[in-house]
Amino acid sequence: MRPAISVDAIDLEVIKASLRGIVQEMQNALFRTGFSTIIRESQDASCALMDRNGDVVAQHVVLPLHIGAFPACCAAVIEAFGDTIAEGDAFLINHPYHGGSPHAPDMAVITPVFVDGALFGFCGSIAHKSDIGGPVPGSCSGQAREIFNEGLQLPAVRYQSRHVPNGDLERIIAANSRTPELVLGDIRGQLGADRLGERRLIALTAKHGAAKIRASCDRLFEMARARVNLAVAGWNDGRFEAERFVDDDGIELNRPVRIHVAVEKHGDVLHFDFTASADQTKGPANIRPPLVQAACAYCVISLIDPQMYVCSGLLQGFSITAREGSVLNPRFPAPVNTYNPTIHALVDAIFAALSHVAPAKARADGSGSRSIIVGGRDTHTTRNYVQYEIVAGGAGARASKDGASGITVNQSNARIAPIEIIESEFPTRLLRFDLIPDSGGAGRHRGGLGLRREYLNLAEARFSIRSMKHVIPPHGCSGGRDGRGGDIVINPDSASAKRLPTRYADYPLRQDDVFRLDTPGGGGFGDPFEREPDRVLADVREGYVSRDAAATDYGIVVADTENGLATATARKRNKE
Repeated sequence: MRPAISVDAIDLEVIKASLRGIVQEMQNALFRTGFSTIIRESQDASCALMDRNGDVVAQHVVLPLHIGAFPACCAAVIEAFGDTIAEGDAFLINHPYHGGSPHAPDMAVITPVFVDGALFGFCGSIAHKSDIGGPVPGSCSGQAREIFNEGLQLPAVRYQSRHVPNGDLERIIAANSRTPELVLGDIRGQLGADRLGERRLIALTAKHGAAKIRASCDRLFEMARARVNLAVAGWNDGRFEAERFVDDDGIELNRPVRIHVAVEKHGDVLHFDFTASADQTKGPANIRPPLVQAACAYCVISLIDPQMYVCSGLLQGFSITAREGSVLNPRFPAPVNTYNPTIHALVDAIFAALSHVAPAKARADGSGSRSIIVGGRDTHTTRNYVQYEIVAGGAGARASKDGASGITVNQSNARIAPIEIIESEFPTRLLRFDLIPDSGGAGRHRGGLGLRREYLNLAEARFSIRSMKHVIPPHGCSGGRDGRGGDIVINPDSASAKRLPTRYADYPLRQDDVFRLDTPGGGGFGDPFEREPDRVLADVREGYVSRDAAATDYGIVVADTENGLATATARKRNKE
């Protein structure tokens, strides 16, 4: 038995910063080499370093959910290939049940790292693909009834052997995609990012020694777990429950999906029980346990320290129960591809429950997430295209400040693609892109505003949307009002206007059709009548709040002068 390696505090900090820096460099390389706007502009991807057991030792967070996905994907690779894993190999996996991908478009590229002939760890990247087949462009059908409706499913497969690509596998992937050049280009970009990570990690072991790096990773796991335990020990003991609802599952449109959490906290032990959540759904609202675990980790990190070091040690600081056959632990082959609304409802429920143990960090619900997918054939380039966009909304207000406007919230954390990029790469024009007045929930702290994004379609196409909080709006907190819900309308302000459900797949767009997406605003925090008059006046001046809403929601009658505002405010609020 080899003696334990001791690592002093200075070396540990240097190695920790180096591991984090390697991952950040991998991600920068991936974003620069992305073929699709999904990766290049929206940055719907992340990278990580894992140890030889597949546990995450470093993740520079872009998409927090991937802290649960990476270990599950690595575990699938190790189980499938075991001792046959060799230097120069690369593996692909996107199967939500055989691995940990949130849905099939999120493809993982995993490469082993060998030091002195022995397996040392893994480099990994997970990135959304523009199209991997299935019945609709973009492979995200809101009406999918099983994962076989969700495109090409790959269990762990060997993509490269001793750095030689598997051409047969590439041809299979290309044959199953409407945009093969983009998909293969993005996969190769992921592989390049992984190979960069390998080189940097090997150089780090050459500098400090493989044994010291391993010991440092073990110590980082211990420190992460201990930090969670220490913070949890200072919270109130008890059992705290909360729930949220997803509008629908895409199939049963009048049936909200219940997400329920009971947080049990005793001493430094924290447990999340989701047993009372709804049964698995017919439509693609289900999520797998690795994502449930990652959502819990995201909430814990947010309440303890958003800047804390991210590794699998965090996952050891709490436990979860997700009932088999439920929406949070579905049985194969239940569909999962439009999973994000469920994740957001889960996060909102967890934060609501944890507000009892950390009231200073309580917050209202945010807008959730949504994606629009337009696919067809560009008549100018004669090529198939898939226009995939992630569109933001309003963040929920917090106990200390207003919610941010026009921003992706919680674990989504992707970017809105610039207008110039969308118009130059796809047959579409942006007619409007602005904030929606009065969409943020009123409160002592106001919810962030949602966005209106209106498109003119220049060619026949097929349209799909996966959204949320159109029926059930973002909840306010501590007396704050709900935010405004979202909406999606084809040809608004016309006799042929058609409102689509929250999730919809394959609506036929004609040339010159217009579609308008309104995203929800965040919920407000606290009594609106406690908001300072000057802040209400500033909101009116900026166009965030209308004069009517100032009077109705805040008790503020906005006059033409600040003196008139002060007098009118007192009368209105006293009357109320």
